[in-house]
Amino acid sequence: MIPVRRVFLSLLVLAGPTLAQGKNAPPALVEETAPPPAVIVPYDDKLARFAEVLGSVHYLRTLCKAPDGDEWRKGMQQLLDSETNNEPQRKEKLTAAFNRGYRAFASVYTDCTAAAIVAEERYRNEGATLATEITSRFGN
Repeated sequence: MIPVRRVFLSLLVLAGPTLAQGKNAPPALVEETAPPPAVIVPYDDKLARFAEVLGSVHYLRTLCKAPDGDEWRKGMQQLLDSETNNEPQRKEKLTAAFNRGYRAFASVYTDCTAAAIVAEERYRNEGATLATEITSRFGN
């Protein structure tokens, strides 16, 4: 004969989730959906660097009160809209690169100095080079 205690414990273990939710609550159904697979594009490394450059230039031009300071952030938004449609992992990666570029200069420059102006010009040139390379090699 099975001891009553063992039967009770078995029932308690089997009914545990239901008891934890309340007397009459049905067990919760969990729909697990896997995230979409990461899209790999051959120029993503260059695009990430380009996004980082955009973040750097955005910070420096805003710091130096350039009239088109916000255009760089808008350009990044356009890049995200055109490149990462329904690809949240790529969007996250490029956004992180933009923010990294922004923070890198925010931690160094608090005033618009001659060095900040030179850095901004160099980064703009690097961005132009990257844009040309990406479009000439991978563009339509």
